[in-house]
Amino acid sequence: MNIALIGYGKMGKAIEEIAVQKGHSIVLKVNDQNLEDLTMDNLKKSDVAIEFTGPQSAVQNILLCFEAHVPVVCGSTGWLEQMNLVQKTCTELEGTFVYASNFSIGVNIFFELNRKLAAMMAKQPNYEVSIEETHHTEKKDAPSGTAITLAASILSVSPQKNKWVNAPAAAPGELSIISKRIDPAPGTHSVRYISDVDDIEIVHTAHNRKGFAAGALLAAEYTENKKGIFSMKDVLDL
Repeated sequence: MNIALIGYGKMGKAIEEIAVQKGHSIVLKVNDQNLEDLTMDNLKKSDVAIEFTGPQSAVQNILLCFEAHVPVVCGSTGWLEQMNLVQKTCTELEGTFVYASNFSIGVNIFFELNRKLAAMMAKQPNYEVSIEETHHTEKKDAPSGTAITLAASILSVSPQKNKWVNAPAAAPGELSIISKRIDPAPGTHSVRYISDVDDIEIVHTAHNRKGFAAGALLAAEYTENKKGIFSMKDVLDL
């Protein structure tokens, strides 16, 4: 495949390394130093674009890919209030879009474990649930998109919780997400249920960026000959 990397930081370079090893070609690399290269004509040279920038530019980049009729895999977080616009545009232009708050295969299995555990614990009101996430100091958003995804699954089934807060819970209905920024830390997420008699905790710890990069490349390969809106559940058949 010919791949455009929109966002050529640490993640983009990790994706490039794995992509080249697998025989793919990187035909476009865009970072803050060459934004002028992100054009319709340059995008059309690629079979798929992988977008890892930030909330300030992600939506504009995604829409440009749709206009160029290039499938886009997006791992940027912090922009989901505009998801309806992205999905609407993708449908109207018959585009291809894969979004994940985290492309790690292990994390997506972790999401499924969290979903199943949350459904079981919804029937156990004596347990207090909380989330903690730790990342490197360069991470721009807090809480992480992964933590928000974990929280959304819990909130969808919990009769005790009605919203998440990025702080210690101050009211019974709040689901606490504690964000820590420590170097070096590729990413650790934990969901803990605490009661007077015991605790239950599930944890995912990333050792490096290779898992995220491999998952993003797998999603890019998945887009071939497909139209529509997909998630890592589709890519991994979970």
